[in-house]
Amino acid sequence: MSLLWKPFYGGVVRSLGIAGLFCLVLGAATLLAGLLVGADLRPQVPARAAAAAAPSASPTVEPIALATPTATPTATPAPTPRSFAALQTQVDGLLQSAGANGGVTLVELGPGDSWSLNGDQSFVAASTYKLPLLMEEAQDVAAGTAHRSDVLCYDPSDWEDGWFSDYAPGSCYSRAELDQRVGEYSDNTAAHILVRVDGGGDALNAYARAHGATGSEFWDPNVTTSSDLARLWQDEASGRAGGIAAQQYLYPLLTNTAYEDGIPAGVPSGTTVVHKIGVLDAEVNDAALVTSGPHGAYVLTVCTEGGDWTLIANVSRAVSQFEAS
Repeated sequence: MSLLWKPFYGGVVRSLGIAGLFCLVLGAATLLAGLLVGADLRPQVPARAAAAAAPSASPTVEPIALATPTATPTATPAPTPRSFAALQTQVDGLLQSAGANGGVTLVELGPGDSWSLNGDQSFVAASTYKLPLLMEEAQDVAAGTAHRSDVLCYDPSDWEDGWFSDYAPGSCYSRAELDQRVGEYSDNTAAHILVRVDGGGDALNAYARAHGATGSEFWDPNVTTSSDLARLWQDEASGRAGGIAAQQYLYPLLTNTAYEDGIPAGVPSGTTVVHKIGVLDAEVNDAALVTSGPHGAYVLTVCTEGGDWTLIANVSRAVSQFEAS
């Protein structure tokens, strides 16, 4: 120890004593070691305390899926029901002017709207019974249960005065020929042959009821209503009586017939009218499917007692104008 250090050392020893001097030396050594190794000289905190003191990680927040607001639909106002009041007034006036009692039914096949005046009143059917008869014929031909070439023979019980007079015992005709006589000329004897071969009057009435004519007895006592005739046409036009194949057989039989002075006379030229008439004494009827109306096909049926073709043509004209309005 040099002579210069000795007085200082001696003073320190005297001031601190041996134990204090030892602590001083130990602290200096620790400080020097920390500096040499880069030790962390901050006060050490116990692990649990450190964990408690450490700020907690922000929890992951799942985004909330917000439902896309559904726009409240704007209520579509219901269409104003079409009024048939003016048509009813006009048709009623036509019947009164003619001094006739009548039933009239109109069915618009597109929208399905309908109107009737005395639609459920019973009238003599006359030859309108031939409408369900020919519908059944067409349906059977379309289904293959009957054929155009079928040979059907006349029986004296079939006779009734009509368009043709060539019927004699032993005379036979093809089904297609008899259907043509009934459709185009409304021949009575040809119709009687077909009714007999197809099962008789009860079978005809049953067929008509199955296709909507629930208030009619076509064969006996031969009564119907304008609404029943309309339902028959509606069923036929919808395809429920044999479909397109049956329509392709039936419609030509009832277009451009020998009786075009009723409903066909009241529509614009070139309009296709498929129809079946009935005339017996004071009864004049017409039941039609107008396939090309100004706003789509429609059914018009007219039954009159004390009417004539002019009256029916005028009713048809009024309906045609109503449809065009």
